[in-house]
Amino acid sequence: MAKKAIATFKKSEGRSYSKVIKMVKSPKTGAYIFKEEMVPNEEVQNHFTK
Repeated sequence: MAKKAIATFKKSEGRSYSKVIKMVKSPKTGAYIFKEEMVPNEEVQNHFTK
């Protein structure tokens, strides 16, 4: 009989990081590329104003 492993890694305050996807124009080709970063929730608005 197989064991079922149950693990909870989530903290009570919820997720503290967000995945941010930013579209940037490449200086070489002129094509648009997407940059993905993990940013703390408090810094999300600051990240887009750069």
